[in-house]
Amino acid sequence: MATDRCIRRFSLVTIARLLSVVAMLGAAPHARAQDYPSRVITLVAPFPPGGPSDTTARLLVSPMSKALGQQVIVENTTGAGGIIGSNRVAKAAADGYTLIISGSGTHAAIEYLNKAAPYRPSDFEQIGLINTSPVVVVARSGVPADTLKDFVAYLKANEKKLTEADAGTGSISNLACSVFHALADVHPTVASYRGTPEATMDLVRGNVDFGCNQIVNIVPHIKSGALKAYAVTSDKRSPMLPDVPTTAEAGMPAFNLTVWFGLSAPKGTPRPIVEQLNKALGAALDDPTVVARFAELGYTVVPPERRSSAYFDRFYQDEIALWAKVLGDAKLTPK
Repeated sequence: MATDRCIRRFSLVTIARLLSVVAMLGAAPHARAQDYPSRVITLVAPFPPGGPSDTTARLLVSPMSKALGQQVIVENTTGAGGIIGSNRVAKAAADGYTLIISGSGTHAAIEYLNKAAPYRPSDFEQIGLINTSPVVVVARSGVPADTLKDFVAYLKANEKKLTEADAGTGSISNLACSVFHALADVHPTVASYRGTPEATMDLVRGNVDFGCNQIVNIVPHIKSGALKAYAVTSDKRSPMLPDVPTTAEAGMPAFNLTVWFGLSAPKGTPRPIVEQLNKALGAALDDPTVVARFAELGYTVVPPERRSSAYFDRFYQDEIALWAKVLGDAKLTPK
């Protein structure tokens, strides 16, 4: 009898302890989310300093740090057209301390274009959409063509002599120009750089001939006369370049692309942390200084009704399908 009572008492104590451990384990993610953030947050820009993703990241970190009560720092993890930085975040702990500036190329087009990439777009949790902008078809100032139609004719006649500069395979400049090549039926030499700043500067210096660049950082070179702008790939003309026609106005309506940046985290990041980060991102996008600076660069900050994590998740999935269609219609071969 005494032995039986001891066994029952031991069993009850053991069960109670096990239940306590299970409860603690179940509560752990919630506790971590409740304590978040308790240390520095790293925001990865998957392209070099001075490029569009880096510029976007650096405009956000100060207001987001203020809203979160914890420092957010930018880390440029570059190479392979944004794949290295994106993979770093995809494989990081899903705890809200490693984030990424996601974009059209690295997080949407890649699903169709690069099946061998070490991550998939589904490896990320969507926090919020940040901004949108068009692509601009530009050439060095010495190219003897003043309209998109004339430039396409010039390319056809001289494609073996001309070089297109982009920020690496899978980057927006690379993807946009690949679509442009297909639509124009031209096959120029392609020079891929580590990032947009290097490609742009070689274009300005006249070492290469043309490119398809995001509007950010390219406007000053257009306004100075160092580069010629033939068209923007949006539905409407850009306020930054009111004299530059849209691709539809210039005779190439199928070349219509709007690129975007968003804020993403590793898949599995707890929902309370995602919502806290979304709120901090919203505070940054309401900052008048941030809005004004993005406008100066040619970006459109997304309005409040397009800022929720749920909206960005739907948008993200739609963009994957859209880029698959655009790249498929251009007959680009996936890797």
